[in-house]
Amino acid sequence: MSISGKYAIAGLGLTAQGKVFDNNCIGFGVEAVSLALADAGMEKGELDGILVNPGLSWRNAMMASHTLQTALGLENLSFSASMSLGGATAAAMIQQAAAAIEAGLATAVACVFSDAPLRAPDPTKKKAEGRAGSYAMARGWDAAYGYFGVNAQYAMIAQRHMHRYGTTHDQLGAVAVTQRDWASGNESAEMRDKPLDLDAYHSARWIAEPFRLFDCCLVSNGGACVIVTSTERARQATKPPAVLLGFAQNHRGDDPLETLSSGATVAGEKAFAMAGLTPSDVDVAELYDCYTFTVLITLEDYGFCKKGESGAFVESGATARGGSIPVNTGGGQLSSFYMWGMTPVVEAVTQIRGDGGARQVDGAEVALVSGNGGILATHSCLLLGRGQV
Repeated sequence: MSISGKYAIAGLGLTAQGKVFDNNCIGFGVEAVSLALADAGMEKGELDGILVNPGLSWRNAMMASHTLQTALGLENLSFSASMSLGGATAAAMIQQAAAAIEAGLATAVACVFSDAPLRAPDPTKKKAEGRAGSYAMARGWDAAYGYFGVNAQYAMIAQRHMHRYGTTHDQLGAVAVTQRDWASGNESAEMRDKPLDLDAYHSARWIAEPFRLFDCCLVSNGGACVIVTSTERARQATKPPAVLLGFAQNHRGDDPLETLSSGATVAGEKAFAMAGLTPSDVDVAELYDCYTFTVLITLEDYGFCKKGESGAFVESGATARGGSIPVNTGGGQLSSFYMWGMTPVVEAVTQIRGDGGARQVDGAEVALVSGNGGILATHSCLLLGRGQV
């Protein structure tokens, strides 16, 4: 028996994002949960489950859910866990919450991400010197020749895509420019008031070729939370529910440099089957965008365009305002904020509720959310719909 449509997101909480230095990772988590409860019109005592994806600044990530439970003053939870699948965690937490409720382990579960990796500038300290030499010694000759870190690993896959399919720097830039335009309508976006065009994109410094500065996601302090419960209960909440129509995960375990594919190929097929939908039914796609290239490969793997044609697809305006499939309508992690996999979840819920304001997509009734972790290693997918879908 399918659980499609039985569970929903009833509450959404988002703290201030970006260079926010008056809180820490635990404080951001507490604030995000509190905001989500208020958004849902629920009391703290109605929560009986909590799932936490701890960011980089948590000292004891393994006990993050217990730490946050204690900070919130929650007692007698029946379901609790810390989870980490990288950027795939947020959508996976929501799936886990729905499965727990289906199994009778909980009735209302808070899914939380929070982090505070940024530190306030200290004018008395000198800028830290690079440590590429020691890193290279630890990792071997590949690192000694510059191939180290996540930026370089994604850059290598992007280079192969460009070589094989003719994807261009302008097409990578089209992703960055389009999402910056979407961010202009998002009050929470860090880059809301900083327009970007292709000339400015090409003028930015190199990070790891073919990636320039604006090909890479932001780094943000903040927190985000969604509350998962039954659809029946969610309909009694303050805001319209975002119903879970379909979901799935896929963790490939192969070499993305060879396959030029992500787990979206399998996860998407399973999620659409659960929901009884196809890619043509999706009104907005909120895709994990650690890099501009991640958007391209994910569009291909979900079937919005053919393999190798995503660059031209984005360049045509298909993902922009008025396009055939609006993508990352809040600006994504490239231009809004970086809450790992919670960034696309937050925007999908916003669009399904019709709360997007200047960026709201008319008639947005079905939203696709993707989460991606590691070097295209883990993948999670959600299909969210309005309560009447």
